[in-house]
Amino acid sequence: MRSWNDEAFSRRSIMPRYFLGIDTGATKSHALIADETGRALGFGRGGSGNPDSVGHDGLAGVLQEIVQQALTGAGISIRQIAGAGFGIAGYDWPSQREPILQTLQTLQLGATPLELVNDALIGLLAGAAEGWGVAVVAGTSCNCWGWDRQRRLGRMTGFSHLFGEASGGHELVCKAIHAVAAEWTRRGPATRLTPAFIKWAGAQNLEDLLEGLSRGRYKLSAAGAPVVFQVAAEGDPVALELVRWAGQELGSLAIGVIRQLNFEALDFDVVLAGSFYNGSPLIGETMRQTIHTVAPGARLVRLTVPPVVGGVLLGMEQAGLNPLPLREALIRSTDELLAVLDG
Repeated sequence: MRSWNDEAFSRRSIMPRYFLGIDTGATKSHALIADETGRALGFGRGGSGNPDSVGHDGLAGVLQEIVQQALTGAGISIRQIAGAGFGIAGYDWPSQREPILQTLQTLQLGATPLELVNDALIGLLAGAAEGWGVAVVAGTSCNCWGWDRQRRLGRMTGFSHLFGEASGGHELVCKAIHAVAAEWTRRGPATRLTPAFIKWAGAQNLEDLLEGLSRGRYKLSAAGAPVVFQVAAEGDPVALELVRWAGQELGSLAIGVIRQLNFEALDFDVVLAGSFYNGSPLIGETMRQTIHTVAPGARLVRLTVPPVVGGVLLGMEQAGLNPLPLREALIRSTDELLAVLDG
């Protein structure tokens, strides 16, 4: 990964330079193009771009779709891109780098400098004021990565239940169904989660729900997470405990990366990225309490802009620019562009 320098930032080309950011996720993918002043010019939207779920052909397809949208909006060609930053969901191991880079070649970027990182890291760039710290991503599932000032990496595995890193929407729903089943077997207390999930699944009663889940007539998914949040907001003790569990688990992911990077005595940002955090303020509150037992200087920051902003900042770095002075302008400009596009 290239480092920036202020000299390169101060030198301006006669022709404007443009930068491409990419964020591919489990359910949606974004492309953003901005110029060297931090002015957002083009935006693209598409479906899942996680190569683990859609394959490399699927990744190539969604990349071409969203990049073309962004290029059209910006009114430029791919040859005018001076640097590109890619945050790819599912990019977890060094052995995956070369196959993904080969897929990126389908964009015909040629010799354009680019960098490829896990999608959590572009969320960190977008949300951390100084460009370093820890990012905890929570949506359908969860992940946590971070880096220090020298870009030394810390990370989780990103493999959910397999390695005990489970606290996104899907995992919360699984825990809720455990509680519902425990009511039926009398291993646990009664909970308002039971009638709520019977209604959500369209089941006749609790036994039908459990039989249907066990025999594949009903399916669990992260789409059921709002049910847990709603029941918790109504004061159900079991649902409240599940939401606290989620916050503790997400906080423990951050603690692991904090220890890897020796952040315990530092003041730094922990960026919370993903739709899961919209479910309940109790998640963030519990995370803060958990993290502060190890790193009292941690500042929890909600990411309020698309993580793809961090992809553009990463692309600027590859061209030798220092993106930090442009971060706020890029955030404002992206908000303005999206307001127009969504208006």
